[in-house]
Amino acid sequence: MRALVGTLVSEAISLLGTRITMIAIPLYVLATTGSAAKTGVVAFAEALPLVVGKVLVGPVIDRLGARPVAITCDLGSAVVVGAIPLLHDTGRLPFPVFVGLVAVAGALRGPGDAAKSAIIPAVVRHAAVPMERATGLFGTIERTASMVGAALGGLLIASAGAANALLVDAVSFAVSAAVFAWATTALRTETDAVPQSSYLRSLREGFAFLRTDRVLIGITAMVALTNLLDAAWSTVLVPVWAVDSGGGARVIGLLFATFGAAAALGALIASIWAERLPRYVVYLVAFLFAGAPRFIAMALDVPLVALLVVAVGAGFASGFINPVLGAVIYERIPQPLMGRVSSLTTAICWSLMPLGGLLGGLLASRVGISWALAAVGVAYFVVTMLPALDPRWRELDDRPHSVEEAHVAAA
Repeated sequence: MRALVGTLVSEAISLLGTRITMIAIPLYVLATTGSAAKTGVVAFAEALPLVVGKVLVGPVIDRLGARPVAITCDLGSAVVVGAIPLLHDTGRLPFPVFVGLVAVAGALRGPGDAAKSAIIPAVVRHAAVPMERATGLFGTIERTASMVGAALGGLLIASAGAANALLVDAVSFAVSAAVFAWATTALRTETDAVPQSSYLRSLREGFAFLRTDRVLIGITAMVALTNLLDAAWSTVLVPVWAVDSGGGARVIGLLFATFGAAAALGALIASIWAERLPRYVVYLVAFLFAGAPRFIAMALDVPLVALLVVAVGAGFASGFINPVLGAVIYERIPQPLMGRVSSLTTAICWSLMPLGGLLGGLLASRVGISWALAAVGVAYFVVTMLPALDPRWRELDDRPHSVEEAHVAAA
């Protein structure tokens, strides 16, 4: 149980800092440049190497193990992110250097996140708990960190400035690496032997397996599109909306914290009940409430109280999504391929995110923030409800023994 609890604590610490950065970076760009388009460029610079790193690190994880990859990337991230406020305070952070540091941070975070994701099945086996219980707990940690990190980020940025708030993220990476290393000591030797094939062949094996599983393909394609739209919302549309409305960092923090608190509650309930619920129905209902309503409410410029009520409903529903989809993904991937396929599916899910900031910046600049929010909200509804017309999505309700039979048939 030490591995599970310690990994959860490590994840909470890391996510806390990351959520502060999620608010600090776009506000730093807006404060220093006043440009929504440049805010999108920075989001692109972080997300692109993050996604590429996730794709390329899979064979390394399967060969060396997820644990050393995760620890190394977290320690490197602490150094890179910590350099941003130090250079800013000394007046040596021109915009191109800032973009470069953000890109390096993304290049380290991608493989680190992939490694932490790939080790989850081993952690779950070691703790002897149901997969949906574990993914629900990880979802609860993620949502709680989002809530606390958003609130703390808004306060830190308002009091110390966006650049200096990044120091917290740098410290969180270092502490997270130390906790993770301590918690997973027993897992150092729990890695399956991987044939010493070439790197490119190992990478192709991950792609080959993914092509045989139509459920995994469907999940990754859908999540890639929703992540594109969510990236536009969180990195550009919400900051621009907050600045235009006069709310600033405090309103951003309040909105994200409200959404995160409700999502944490939803994920916690999912960790208890999701194992008994029909996954397909949970998916449809959760996305129906978690997606379009928040975009439309902001586009209509509803009062802040009403927007927060919408955020509570959307957040609570979203808390059920990752525990269900995460359990499906982990159940369908064989352990010897876990690093390659899990990092690949995650990378595909994140593949359009580099364009999210550019999309949000372009729409906000061309048609205004209200129409941009409305357009993205409608697109979100279409993307998340299309699976209702595709019968393959009903395979979400298949449990591990059914999945194994399906893979044997495909082979």
